[in-house]
Amino acid sequence: MKEATLNGNEAPPTVATDPAPETPAAAPAERRTRAGTDWWAEVKGIFWLILIVLGFHSFIAKPFYIPSESMLPGLQVGDRLVVSKFAYGWSFVSPTIPNPVAIVRSLVLRQPVDSWSVALPEWRGRLLGSLPTRGDVVIVTPPGTRTDYIKRVIGLPGDRLEVRDGVVILNGRAVKRGPIHDTLIPVDTNSPCSPSDYPGARQTLPNGAQVCRLPTITETLPNGRTYETIELGWSPGDNYGPITIPANRVFLMGDNRDRSADSRYALTDQGLGGPVPYENIGGRAEFVTFSLDGDATLNPLTWWGSLRSGRAGTSLHPAIER
Repeated sequence: MKEATLNGNEAPPTVATDPAPETPAAAPAERRTRAGTDWWAEVKGIFWLILIVLGFHSFIAKPFYIPSESMLPGLQVGDRLVVSKFAYGWSFVSPTIPNPVAIVRSLVLRQPVDSWSVALPEWRGRLLGSLPTRGDVVIVTPPGTRTDYIKRVIGLPGDRLEVRDGVVILNGRAVKRGPIHDTLIPVDTNSPCSPSDYPGARQTLPNGAQVCRLPTITETLPNGRTYETIELGWSPGDNYGPITIPANRVFLMGDNRDRSADSRYALTDQGLGGPVPYENIGGRAEFVTFSLDGDATLNPLTWWGSLRSGRAGTSLHPAIER
């Protein structure tokens, strides 16, 4: 049926037309601008990351590498440790502030440096400080230097200490020593068992393995804490004192008694110069994370084979005699 108008005439045919095209909306500003790197945000992120790492190293814990044999047989060259910074409070040696000049000199110019860190001015005492416990293994910075040593706490403030024929005497009583026995340390690049340091100690076992056979004595402090020491015979440090340890100072010795520059030796002999101010202690050694035999190279394929088995997780807290 046809559509009709009011006057009865037919309505004109309707002509279909295409709708007018829509005007495109203006693109957002960020679409008109080519995306780029926000370098300032990247710099701020790196800054905060470095700050967090340095704060953790300064106030919580830091890794430590064993560079010498002064703490044999318990610690070997190549051991990596965790050192807690808060065990005795904090002092001027606690913060870890990188020294770019020292790092460049060490890594690029291959020059010897004492430390990669900036030395802070020395001050007396510690923040929230406390004395170590006799027998603790600690990191210490000798007065006037930036070199870290690792030694064991033997004497505390007020102690009368003497070393006589290699025997430590505390407050008039000789520290208990067990019978001499042998400790076998596998020979490797980091533990070469040098004939000049350990004459006659290098031996070959029936299975062909080479070991360093070191005479060992178990020492027990008055508080019952025990640990192993190496006894190689006479050395200049076998006789020392007697002295009375001053307030806020501790007397430190290495477990490898005849191959350790410690509180028995002067600073000029690379020792600690007597009892050490307790603010020079940087922290307490807690445990071994892993240990390397010295054969690793830049090739990652050598890293796994260089790991010493059985070292990871070794506690550095002395056992208690029962």
